[in-house]
Amino acid sequence: MNSAPMGDVAKDLAAGTVGGAAQLICGHPFDTIKVKLQSQPAPLPGQPLKYAGAMDAVRQTLAAEGPRGLYKGMGAPLATVAAFNAVLFSVRGQMEALLRSEPGAPLTVNQQIVCGAGAGVAVSILACPTELIKCRLQAQSALADSGSAGVAVKYGGPMDVARRVLRSEGGVKGLFKGLVPTMAREVPGNAAMFGVYEALKQYLAGGQDTSKLGRGSLMLAGGLAGGAFWLSVYPTDVVKSVIQVDDFKNPKYSGSIDAFRKILASEGVKGLYKGFGPAMARSVPANAACFLAYEVTRSSLG
Repeated sequence: MNSAPMGDVAKDLAAGTVGGAAQLICGHPFDTIKVKLQSQPAPLPGQPLKYAGAMDAVRQTLAAEGPRGLYKGMGAPLATVAAFNAVLFSVRGQMEALLRSEPGAPLTVNQQIVCGAGAGVAVSILACPTELIKCRLQAQSALADSGSAGVAVKYGGPMDVARRVLRSEGGVKGLFKGLVPTMAREVPGNAAMFGVYEALKQYLAGGQDTSKLGRGSLMLAGGLAGGAFWLSVYPTDVVKSVIQVDDFKNPKYSGSIDAFRKILASEGVKGLYKGFGPAMARSVPANAACFLAYEVTRSSLG
């Protein structure tokens, strides 16, 4: 058993940070639209949904808030996405070192799946409060316009959301609302993502050393790996979003299973895939950028 030398941890931290920044800049507008579609309330009988689809949500957001509206809620993930990806890639690197039979030995796809799952457990703790703040900011205009009781609150920004949650939603526990569905998303999602990434790299390398792959191949593998993440866990993400924007005083859902059942009952399977288009449209370029930035940074550090 080998544990990674400190130099490797530092490199993973640095490369993960750069990868996370690249991912966020590419992907945040798509993410905003995804959350708006996921969290729009059910209309009154005979009334249409606030957003007819992804393009309509983009049009309405640009008309009401300008381009800045698409980057709403970016403060919280920007402050933590670096840490999030640094933790994700560092924990994965540590697990790779534990699973290696000898230093420098390549890992199998199955071993990468295990590394991804382990990294998913670690990042869930960091992701949950960040996602709660981000979802509240992204969803507030749709929820306020609907006149939903208790959610017409206007947040001044990420710190304002955190303050209000800490003050009136049970302290620190309030920031970890939705931890179960966050874990149910991150563990299998990262297992799928890193497994697919490794499998595609090995396929594209044609049995050769994967470290010799060009940038185009890395982007292709990273983009498709990101798509695999969402393909494997999307309904869990919808459940997480509705729980995190749910009203604290008059909650619509008693928990994850209840939210899953109610969405299924009122909207069918389609309801569990609200915002899937923007999520996939974001995931492929954002993860292509993330993995490329990670690999280039990692190799430039030696």
